[in-house]
Amino acid sequence: MNGQLRAAVLGSPISHSLSPVLHRCAYEILGIAATYDAIEIQENQLVEFVSKMDSSWLGVSLTMPLKEEVLKVADEVDPLASRIQSANTLYRVGEKWRATSTDVNGFSYALAAKSSENFTSVVILGAGATARCAAAAFDGKGRRITVLLRSDYRKAQMQPCVSEGELQFAQWNDRTALLDADLIVNTTPAGVGDEVALLLDHKPDAIFFEALYNPWPTRLLQSWRATQSRGIDGLDLLVHQAIDQIALQTEGVRKMDLPERSTFAAALRRAGLKALGVNPQA
Repeated sequence: MNGQLRAAVLGSPISHSLSPVLHRCAYEILGIAATYDAIEIQENQLVEFVSKMDSSWLGVSLTMPLKEEVLKVADEVDPLASRIQSANTLYRVGEKWRATSTDVNGFSYALAAKSSENFTSVVILGAGATARCAAAAFDGKGRRITVLLRSDYRKAQMQPCVSEGELQFAQWNDRTALLDADLIVNTTPAGVGDEVALLLDHKPDAIFFEALYNPWPTRLLQSWRATQSRGIDGLDLLVHQAIDQIALQTEGVRKMDLPERSTFAAALRRAGLKALGVNPQA
């Protein structure tokens, strides 16, 4: 092993990322002496960066625009990442780097912490890499998954993500699917969903899941909470996907098991909220 243990989150832009806050908090809890940084990396720089990762690296987290590019760079791609064509995690398996997605479990655990119900209708806003993770996570939780998209070419990538439920598509301007949705998931980039905020008619008991945590809170989440409806914020997603990343990347160096999940998640969420300047009770 070469020197100080380290890990990082890669992407662009990356300065807003809370991943360093969460992973450093986890390392402290687990007694792991390792660094975790945010590094600005473009798609055309990823191959070179990974090629220089020596045995001191525990792994890396990937955010946009690298979640698809990393599939070409990894030595191995697990079946889940291959199916959804997205990975947010590189971790070491022997001498090789394996790509996987912890975003799928992140969505599942974040929802399970707030609701155990099944849904008749799930609506996903957007059709990119994050949307594919959401579709895979909630396949089986909803009999019908409707994806609101702006580009038809995304349809082919979405198809393999849903095998148990019925997958439907609607154009971005078609809001009728929102009216009877039990769960609405926003996976669009910051600002894109703002136009929906003023038109978000929904069932009184519907749940809104906002995948973003920057800006905090998003306009969509603010609008939803103003109706006193149930909402899940992007920090919960970030926390739960991070827990799975940490488990994978530190397996060979940990001297203790991870804490019970809800306890661990609560500690990481508090650290994230503090970094956002938000009351930990939020």
